Amino acid sequence: MEKSRPLWDNPLQFVFACISYAVGLGNVWRFPYLCQMYGGGVASVVVSFFLSMYYNVINAWAFWYLFHSFQEPLPWATCPLNSNRTGYEEECEKTSTTQYFWYRQTLNISPSLEASGSVQWEQALCLTLAWLVVYLCILRGTESTGKVVYVTASLPYCVLIIYLIRGLTLHGAVNGLIYMFTPKLEQLSNPKTWISAATQIFFSLGLGFGSLIAFASYNEPSNNCERHAIIVSLINSTTSIFASIVTFSIYGFKATFNYESCISKVILLLMNTFDLEEGSLTADNLSEMKDYLMATHPQEYAQLSPQLKNCSLEAELDTAVQGTGLAFIVYSEAIKNMEVPQLYSVLYFAMLLMLGIGSMLGNTAAILTPLTDSRVIAARFPKEVISGAVCLINCVIGLIFTMEAGNYWFDIFNDYAATLSLLLIVLVETIAVCYIYGIRRFEKDLQTMIGRKPNWYWKVMWAFASPLLIISLFIFYLTDYILTGTLQYQAWDATQGQLVTKDYPGYALAVIGLLVAASTMCVPLGALVTFIRKRLKRESVPTVA
Repeated sequence: MEKSRPLWDNPLQFVFACISYAVGLGNVWRFPYLCQMYGGGVASVVVSFFLSMYYNVINAWAFWYLFHSFQEPLPWATCPLNSNRTGYEEECEKTSTTQYFWYRQTLNISPSLEASGSVQWEQALCLTLAWLVVYLCILRGTESTGKVVYVTASLPYCVLIIYLIRGLTLHGAVNGLIYMFTPKLEQLSNPKTWISAATQIFFSLGLGFGSLIAFASYNEPSNNCERHAIIVSLINSTTSIFASIVTFSIYGFKATFNYESCISKVILLLMNTFDLEEGSLTADNLSEMKDYLMATHPQEYAQLSPQLKNCSLEAELDTAVQGTGLAFIVYSEAIKNMEVPQLYSVLYFAMLLMLGIGSMLGNTAAILTPLTDSRVIAARFPKEVISGAVCLINCVIGLIFTMEAGNYWFDIFNDYAATLSLLLIVLVETIAVCYIYGIRRFEKDLQTMIGRKPNWYWKVMWAFASPLLIISLFIFYLTDYILTGTLQYQAWDATQGQLVTKDYPGYALAVIGLLVAASTMCVPLGALVTFIRKRLKRESVPTVA
């Protein structure tokens, strides 16, 4: 169904974004300055554009892993042979097989951000495929996009149910669930935890992005946005808990498997070195036997000590990762140790691809909606051309992330392109609606739509609780980066087979500053432009004597 008018032409259409008010916020950056066209919606569009530039690379990686999931054995299950075929690759032996496949065979990552390297043609082809899929999904507008979303939204639930059943039956799953539900006060007292949580809820609910408004603008005026806000927020929270149970059950299996493998290697090493009888050394008496061997064979034990790893289940569970590391390293390591790993690998990466495509449809809709609603652009170019141009531009720019140093640039965009901007955009949206447009006027608009005024809870959340919480997060965010000092990143050291910390070079810091400023400066600049236009309009009106 096509829109009868652009979103910003009618204040009542603002309430179509009320689905985001489930947490007391609103995604209506186009609305505050009396619905002036592009009076501030540029901020949300810029953030969505930045997100589209790098986010589809995740889908490219998902395609890459999905294509390799049909091999027997899985390519990340074993180390490849070296060029002489006399042993395994040295880098792979220094790290895990899953990390080697990710950092070397997938990313072919450079040792630092300065060593940019060349474009990896395999990843470039996967990125092109990912953008082609997105273009085909948005080709016919929101009508076709809505049908695709039914698949991209429902299929992951089916896969999650399969993984839940399999995950809970895995050995060690209970260890992961206990770890998940055990509160850690040191993490709860860390401001970074709450900043990450706020960023996550912004992403999952679409707060601050133009996608929420873009899709909401197709609703009927009688749409009950209050009911939808409650339903969507409950579904979002339930899904998060559900997915966490699946993730931590598999994570517990992976940690338990690594812990027991470590114990077995230590036992085998001790038995071969000290010629112990088979069965005399077990996981239960390992600690006592190590003390006994240290006392009876001090010299031999001292020579062997550097090879003895300190196996700890708690340490394995504490090595939690997030982002791409969780999606492509931890899960692939757990999958390779399952029965019929190819089946679970195909299911997982197909699910990841559906989730990624669904997110990209929202991001591109946030960019395309203001373009197709523009009379100047829409009159000259059909929707197919506009959509193709947006996809092509993003695809070409996205080739940066397929270079050898591309993953470092990906982390820069992922960490700095949206986080601070979203906080500022949503804060200004909330203040503008409650204190500039007026909460009473907005209350009347909602009454016209849903037939009743919102209760006190919504008004308290909009006017007081949400702004205070966002301002607190904003202060925490700035304080954290001030105290951190020089910004750093994790670089892959092939000689050690692990990540090392390095300082960002000057030009990378400049890019970070531009990313943050490009979207946040839209807020004051949009207000300034609107103010100047109004002032000039008043001065141009002739005064009646």
